[in-house]
Amino acid sequence: MNRTLIALIGAGLMTTACTTTGNVERNAAGGAALGAVAGAVIGNNSGDGDAGSGAAVGAVVGGTIGAIKGCREDGGCGASAPIKRQYYDETAGRYYYYDQAQGRYFWEDGRPRD
Repeated sequence: MNRTLIALIGAGLMTTACTTTGNVERNAAGGAALGAVAGAVIGNNSGDGDAGSGAAVGAVVGGTIGAIKGCREDGGCGASAPIKRQYYDETAGRYYYYDQAQGRYFWEDGRPRD
């Protein structure tokens, strides 16, 4: 029982990293919860019938997968960069784009457009 409690607390602590969107934390917590339930069911119905160990393993695996999914939603962890729609400023004679993550406009070379 102590191993299960330690594993669940450890999985919970892994989800406390800070991000600006919260996708990593939200998906890690959801993944850990779903993984713990699935692991408990599988652990109870197979092997020596230890639902606690199955829940601990499921929580860790589910939390890790959820955190990676959230990180990819934020554009990190190897996710491909989102396509940026470009606009043309006739007055300046150059292209600019809108970055949804920052809520700002930038010139094609990356400098802020004022």
